[in-house]
Amino acid sequence: MTAGPMLILDLAAFRENVRVLAGLVAPARCMIAVKANAYGHGMLPFARAAIEGGAGALAVLEVPAALELREAGIAVPLFAWLHGERTDFAAAIEADVELGVSSLAELHRILDAVTGKPAAVHLKIDTGLHRNGASPEEWPALVSAARDAELAGRLRIAGLWSHLADASPEDDAAALAEFRAAVAVAAGLGVEEPFLHVAASSAGIREPEARFDQVRFGIAAYGISPFDDVNGRGLGLRPVMTYRAPVLAVADGRATIAAGSADGIPPSVLEAAGSGAWVLLDGVRREVVAIDVDTLDVLLDEAEGHVSPVTVGDIATVFGPGDDGEPTPEEWSSWADTVGDELVARASTRAERVYLNAAD
Repeated sequence: MTAGPMLILDLAAFRENVRVLAGLVAPARCMIAVKANAYGHGMLPFARAAIEGGAGALAVLEVPAALELREAGIAVPLFAWLHGERTDFAAAIEADVELGVSSLAELHRILDAVTGKPAAVHLKIDTGLHRNGASPEEWPALVSAARDAELAGRLRIAGLWSHLADASPEDDAAALAEFRAAVAVAAGLGVEEPFLHVAASSAGIREPEARFDQVRFGIAAYGISPFDDVNGRGLGLRPVMTYRAPVLAVADGRATIAAGSADGIPPSVLEAAGSGAWVLLDGVRREVVAIDVDTLDVLLDEAEGHVSPVTVGDIATVFGPGDDGEPTPEEWSSWADTVGDELVARASTRAERVYLNAAD
């Protein structure tokens, strides 16, 4: 057993989550996001498992991650959309990585990298999230330039897309109206029967009208609900990550566990009045009372005449699917006033990772 945290990652649960989500949105294509090292789970094993579970495409943020997937033999369509000044567009084009394009300047940088094989691009319209994408005023010029380059054989318009803010059903409805208007503008400029995608986990599950040709599933595929009113289990999904850590010391009615803020344990759980954060240790809920950089302390049930059976080396479960009574990632994220994807993505890079059920 490692002296620090351990992440148990259930690939069978992940594949089943993907199957559930792919079935939900069919005939739309199911794209699975493996960005941020698959939300801390491990990009390569989860990319392979996503495909085994029925994903038709994968999404990452940056081109280097897409190139790593290609070099590992991943052959499905890959989509990367966040580009820096040094992005190697030539390598992306050669590797058949489809590129999100948010501005005319970005389009020109991609075209500058085209030497033979045309680039495959997805043109993004900003429909209110304001993360990136062309404004409605900029959209006609972006589409026109892309269409001209397509006619010249320098690129292929592989899709039109956007992000939804998921702030409310009303906001999403307004964003979808903006997206449809942008698609109509593109049609007027000669873009015929484009591949359309706007929905991620939230809208993909609850808003059929937002599914179009593809849904980009992120955290839901990892078994964590994107909603406040239902957990992953309620959506037919299973949390994939179990976070465990050993007891380092037992003294003064406390156990010190080898997992702290540097390992992704959010100290903010102690700032929220009455959050009641706890871990499962020796089959008992143990209240978290202190979080340091690399450790956390929990209270034991010592009383006069009774000594806790917890000893050094015992294993605490910080969170998991809940099968044995442990808290779930969603409970921890609620205690920390954050979202589940942030919680699991912060899981320690120094943690030992154990992959279960590697073969489908």
